[in-house]
Amino acid sequence: MDFQLTEEQLAVQAAARDFAQSELWAGVIERDDNQKFPAEQVKKMGELGFLGMMVSPEYGGSGLDTVSYVLAMEEISKVDASCSVIMSVNNSLVCWGLEKFGTEEQKQKYLTRLATGEIIGAFCLSEPEAGSDATMQRTTAEDKGDYYLLNGTKNWITNGSSASVYLVIAQTNPELKSRGINVLIVEKDTPGFTIGPKENKLGIRGSDTHSLMFTDVKVPKENRIGPDGFGFKFAMQVLAGGRIGIAAQALGIASGALELSLKYAQQRKAFGVEIAKHQAIQFKLAEMATNIDAARLLCLKAANDKDQQLDYSKSGAMAKLFSSKVAMDTAVEAVQIHGGYGFVKEYHVERLMRDAKITQIYEGTSEIQKIVISRELLK
Repeated sequence: MDFQLTEEQLAVQAAARDFAQSELWAGVIERDDNQKFPAEQVKKMGELGFLGMMVSPEYGGSGLDTVSYVLAMEEISKVDASCSVIMSVNNSLVCWGLEKFGTEEQKQKYLTRLATGEIIGAFCLSEPEAGSDATMQRTTAEDKGDYYLLNGTKNWITNGSSASVYLVIAQTNPELKSRGINVLIVEKDTPGFTIGPKENKLGIRGSDTHSLMFTDVKVPKENRIGPDGFGFKFAMQVLAGGRIGIAAQALGIASGALELSLKYAQQRKAFGVEIAKHQAIQFKLAEMATNIDAARLLCLKAANDKDQQLDYSKSGAMAKLFSSKVAMDTAVEAVQIHGGYGFVKEYHVERLMRDAKITQIYEGTSEIQKIVISRELLK
C-alpha cells in the first residue's frame, strides 16, 4: 500500500492548482451571477489537456491515470465547480465512453477533437420521466434500416448549448426494456434537434444546463456506439466512472471551503483574539479537515481501483456518497464560520454551499448510491 503520489501526479496537481488560481478565480463570482458560460477558460483547459486527461495520446489526449484526473478535478473544483462539471462530463462520460466502446471511425471523427477541447461533448440520459430510473426511456430511436429516427426530450443536460457532440440514450425495442436501448452520437446542427432555454439554477450557474428536443432526427447507423441494445449498459458503465469525477468535484468544493475558512478564522477577531483561537471554531475546522481527508482517501481508492482495472462500482459509489455529504456539510460550516460575511457573495463560501448541493443529486442521487453499495455488499 503506497500513499505517495508520483512525480507526474504531483505535477498534474500543481498545474491544475495554478490554472484554477490564475485563470478561474478572478471572474468566478461574475460568471456565477450572470450564468455566464466560461468559454475562454474551457478553451484554456483544453489547451492544457484537462478535457481529455485519460484519453490515449493516439487520440489527442493526455494519457493520464484516473488518480491524476481526481487530483486535477479537486483543484479546479476548489475555485469553480461550473468549470469542473464541464471537465467531468467531457472526460468521464463522453471521452471515456467513446474510447472504450466506440469504433475507430468514431474515435477519429469525434474523440480526437473532444480530447483536445476543440469541441466539447454532452451526455443525454435524463428525461422528464426518467431520472433515477434510467430504464424508463421515452426518447425513441426507430430503426429505419441505415439510420435511426430519433424523437423525444432530454432534461438537465450539462453543456446543453455549448456542446457540439451529444451522446443520446434512446429506446429502440420497448419490448426488450433496458436491453432494447441504444446510444447514438448526434451532432449539434442535425435537422430536427432543438435546444431549449437555459435552466436558472441554484448552483453551478456558469455551466449551461438545458432541455433538448429531438423531432424526427435522422441519425446514421454508423453513429451508434456498440452493438444493438448496448445503450443501457453503456450508460451504467460511463456513470460508474463519472461518479468518481463528481466525488472529486465534491471533494474540491469541501477543500475550497476549508481553505477559505482557515484563512478567515486567522484574520477575523472576536472578543479580542482571532476566532481561530476559540475552541468552538477549532473544533469545526478539525471536523471539516478530518472528513475531507476521509473523502479524499475514498476518491483516490476508487480512482486506483479503476486504474488497476478492478471493479470500482462500490468504491466509486462510496466516494460519491460520502464526498457529496462532506461537501454540503463543510460548505454550510464555512458559511457559519464566516458569520454575516459568509452570507454575501464576495467571500465565496455561499457560492460553494450552493454548488455543493448538486453533487448529492446528479450522476446518481445519494439514495441511488446507497442502492449501488448495498447491492454490491449483498452479492
